[in-house]
Amino acid sequence: MTKPALTLYLAAPNGFCAGVDRAIKIVEMAIEKWGAPIYVRHEIVHNKFVVDGLRDKGAVFVEELDECPDDRPVIFSAHGVAKSVPAEAGRREMVYVDATCPLVSKVHIEAERHHDNGLQMVMIGHEGHPETVGTMGQLPDGEVLLVETAEDVATLTPRDPDQLAYITQTTLSVDDTAGIVAALRNRFPAIVGPHKEDICYATTNRQHAVKAIAPQSDALLVIGAPNSSNSRRLVEVARANGCDYSMLVQRASEIDWRSLEGIRTVGLTAGASAPQVLVDEVIDAFRDRYDVTVEMVETAQENIEFKVPRVLRQPVGAS
Repeated sequence: MTKPALTLYLAAPNGFCAGVDRAIKIVEMAIEKWGAPIYVRHEIVHNKFVVDGLRDKGAVFVEELDECPDDRPVIFSAHGVAKSVPAEAGRREMVYVDATCPLVSKVHIEAERHHDNGLQMVMIGHEGHPETVGTMGQLPDGEVLLVETAEDVATLTPRDPDQLAYITQTTLSVDDTAGIVAALRNRFPAIVGPHKEDICYATTNRQHAVKAIAPQSDALLVIGAPNSSNSRRLVEVARANGCDYSMLVQRASEIDWRSLEGIRTVGLTAGASAPQVLVDEVIDAFRDRYDVTVEMVETAQENIEFKVPRVLRQPVGAS
C-alpha cells in the first residue's frame, strides 16, 4: 500500500541547549566520581526521558534538601535555587554541586547588583516555576515583585516607583515579554533593565525557528515535557504565527495520529531539555506511516559550551 506523502519541516536549532547538556553531564560525572546514589534536588532538567535515564544510573530525585542524607552528594538543578538552599547544605556539611545554568546565574548576579544599588526588583516570570523561585530567593523577602502578564503591571505597588529594576525568567516568550517590558517602562519610566536581555539564546533561537516553519505547517509538534516552560512557549509561538494545530508531545507514543489524517505538512521542533533521540524517534514514527521528505529550516547556529564545575574534574580527595 502506498504511503501518503508528507513534508516534515524540522526547525533548527532544536533540542538540548548548553545549560541542559552541562547539567546532565554534572549528574553523570558525579555518579562516576562518588558512586551511587547521588541526590538531585528537583528534576535536573524538565524531561521525563532524561530524568528516568539518570535515575537508572543511580540518581535519586527529591524535591527538598531535607529528603537527602548528610553523607551523600547532592546536586542542585539547572533552574537554580534560592540562597537558603546551599546555605542549609553548607550548615549540614554536605557535599553539593550547583548545576544552575550559567545564564540563570547571570540573572541572579544582576538581581544582587541592583539590590546593592538600592533598587527594588521586578521579576517577569511564572509563579511557582523553579527558576522563578530560585531567582526571587536570591534577595530578601519583599525585595522582588513578580509579574506574569502586562496586566499585572497595573497592580504593582513598589516602595519607590523611581527606584526599580527588572529581570526575567530565561525561558519566556520573547514577544510576550516585550509587551510586559513595554508596560513596565510606560508606568515606571525610570525602571532599569538588564545590560543584555535575560531570555537565553536557546529560548530565543528555538522560538525564531518555530516562527519560520509555523506558517507553512498544517500541524506542528513540539517535543517536550508539560512542565517545561520553554517547550510550552514554543507551542504558543507556533499558534501565534499561523499554525493553530500545534501541540506538545513527550515522545512519539503520544502522537494522536487520527487527528493528523489528511495533513501534508508538519512542523517539528523540540524544547531545550529534549534529547535528540526523541526527535529521531518522532521522525521514524512519521516514516512508518508516510512517505516523508524532511526539510531542515535553520535560522541560527549554536556552538556554545559551558564547563562543568572544577570539583568534578578533580580526583576524589583533591581540594
